[in-house]
Amino acid sequence: QVQLAESGGGLVQAGGSLKLSCAASGRTFFGYTMGWFRQAPGKEREFVAASRRAFGVPAYADSVKGRFTISRDNTKKMVYLQMNSLKPDDTAVYYCAGDLNNSNNYYLSHVYDYWGQGTQVTVSS
Repeated sequence: QVQLAESGGGLVQAGGSLKLSCAASGRTFFGYTMGWFRQAPGKEREFVAASRRAFGVPAYADSVKGRFTISRDNTKKMVYLQMNSLKPDDTAVYYCAGDLNNSNNYYLSHVYDYWGQGTQVTVSS
Protein backbone atom coordinates (compact mmCIF):
# COMPACT_ATOMS: atom_id res chain seq x y z
CA GLN A 1 0.00 0.00 0.00
CA VAL A 2 1.19 3.50 -0.84
CA GLN A 3 -0.14 6.77 0.52
CA LEU A 4 0.45 10.02 -1.32
CA ALA A 5 -0.02 13.50 0.09
CA GLU A 6 0.32 16.72 -1.89
CA SER A 7 1.14 20.14 -0.50
CA GLY A 8 2.22 23.54 -1.71
CA GLY A 9 -0.86 24.74 -3.54
CA GLY A 10 -2.23 28.23 -3.13
CA LEU A 11 -3.17 31.49 -4.79
CA VAL A 12 -0.66 33.18 -7.05
CA GLN A 13 -0.76 35.94 -9.63
CA ALA A 14 -0.24 35.22 -13.30
CA GLY A 15 3.46 35.02 -14.07
CA GLY A 16 4.26 33.77 -10.59
CA SER A 17 5.62 30.46 -9.35
CA LEU A 18 4.63 27.66 -7.03
CA LYS A 19 6.31 24.43 -6.04
CA LEU A 20 4.12 21.45 -5.27
CA SER A 21 5.36 18.56 -3.18
CA CYS A 22 4.13 14.99 -2.96
CA ALA A 23 5.16 12.82 -0.03
CA ALA A 24 4.91 9.05 -0.43
CA SER A 25 4.68 6.59 2.41
CA GLY A 26 4.34 2.85 2.56
CA ARG A 27 6.12 0.40 0.33
CA THR A 28 9.24 1.21 -1.62
CA PHE A 29 9.09 4.30 -3.77
CA PHE A 30 12.09 3.61 -5.94
CA GLY A 31 11.13 2.37 -9.39
CA TYR A 32 7.64 3.78 -9.63
CA THR A 33 6.55 6.16 -12.30
CA MET A 34 5.23 9.22 -10.51
CA GLY A 35 2.88 11.58 -12.24
CA TRP A 36 1.14 14.90 -11.75
CA PHE A 37 -2.35 15.44 -13.09
CA ARG A 38 -4.76 18.32 -12.74
CA GLN A 39 -8.48 18.85 -12.92
CA ALA A 40 -10.21 22.16 -13.45
CA PRO A 41 -13.90 22.68 -12.66
CA GLY A 42 -16.10 21.11 -15.32
CA LYS A 43 -13.15 19.51 -17.08
CA GLU A 44 -11.64 16.04 -17.17
CA ARG A 45 -8.50 15.20 -15.28
CA GLU A 46 -5.49 15.82 -17.50
CA PHE A 47 -1.87 14.78 -17.55
CA VAL A 48 0.69 17.39 -16.51
CA ALA A 49 4.03 15.66 -16.00
CA ALA A 50 5.60 12.34 -15.13
CA SER A 51 8.88 11.13 -13.69
CA ARG A 52 9.27 7.78 -15.34
CA ARG A 53 10.81 4.85 -13.46
CA ALA A 54 13.47 5.17 -10.81
CA PHE A 55 15.77 7.51 -12.68
CA GLY A 56 13.16 10.12 -13.32
CA VAL A 57 13.04 10.40 -17.09
CA PRO A 58 10.65 13.34 -17.36
CA ALA A 59 7.68 13.80 -19.62
CA TYR A 60 5.42 16.85 -19.92
CA ALA A 61 2.16 17.88 -21.42
CA ASP A 62 2.64 20.37 -24.25
CA SER A 63 0.70 22.97 -22.30
CA VAL A 64 3.29 23.09 -19.51
CA LYS A 65 6.50 22.22 -21.35
CA GLY A 66 9.18 24.80 -20.65
CA ARG A 67 7.32 26.18 -17.63
CA PHE A 68 6.95 23.22 -15.28
CA THR A 69 9.66 20.88 -14.00
CA ILE A 70 9.10 17.54 -12.30
CA SER A 71 11.74 16.13 -10.00
CA ARG A 72 12.02 13.40 -7.40
CA ASP A 73 14.08 12.45 -4.38
CA ASN A 74 13.91 8.68 -4.06
CA THR A 75 15.66 8.71 -0.68
CA LYS A 76 13.08 11.03 0.81
CA LYS A 77 10.18 9.51 -1.18
CA MET A 78 9.27 12.92 -2.51
CA VAL A 79 8.14 14.18 -5.90
CA TYR A 80 8.04 17.86 -6.78
CA LEU A 81 6.46 20.01 -9.44
CA GLN A 82 8.07 23.40 -9.92
CA MET A 83 5.62 25.63 -11.75
CA ASN A 84 6.86 28.88 -13.28
CA SER A 85 5.22 31.50 -15.49
CA LEU A 86 1.83 30.43 -14.23
CA LYS A 87 -1.26 31.30 -16.23
CA PRO A 88 -4.93 31.52 -15.22
CA ASP A 89 -5.49 28.38 -17.33
CA ASP A 90 -3.26 26.49 -14.89
CA THR A 91 -5.92 26.89 -12.19
CA ALA A 92 -6.97 23.42 -11.06
CA VAL A 93 -6.70 20.83 -8.35
CA TYR A 94 -3.35 19.12 -8.79
CA TYR A 95 -2.96 15.43 -8.00
CA CYS A 96 0.08 13.28 -7.45
CA ALA A 97 -0.15 9.67 -8.63
CA GLY A 98 1.96 6.53 -8.59
CA ASP A 99 2.15 3.76 -11.19
CA LEU A 100 3.69 0.53 -9.91
CA ASN A 101 3.97 -0.99 -13.38
CA ASN A 102 5.75 1.85 -15.19
CA SER A 103 3.26 1.82 -18.03
CA ASN A 104 4.33 3.38 -21.30
CA ASN A 105 0.97 5.12 -21.20
CA TYR A 106 2.09 7.38 -18.34
CA TYR A 107 -0.13 10.18 -19.65
CA LEU A 108 -3.31 8.20 -18.97
CA SER A 109 -4.80 8.51 -15.51
CA HIS A 110 -6.23 4.99 -15.43
CA VAL A 111 -2.78 3.36 -15.42
CA TYR A 112 -1.97 4.87 -12.03
CA ASP A 113 -2.55 2.79 -8.94
CA TYR A 114 -2.35 5.38 -6.19
CA TRP A 115 -3.53 8.96 -5.89
CA GLY A 116 -3.21 11.77 -3.42
CA GLN A 117 -6.08 13.90 -2.23
CA GLY A 118 -5.12 16.89 -4.38
CA THR A 119 -4.02 20.46 -3.73
CA GLN A 120 -5.68 23.56 -5.14
CA VAL A 121 -3.73 25.92 -7.35
CA THR A 122 -5.41 29.19 -8.27
CA VAL A 123 -3.79 31.65 -10.66
CA SER A 124 -5.31 35.10 -10.78
CA SER A 125 -5.08 37.35 -13.82
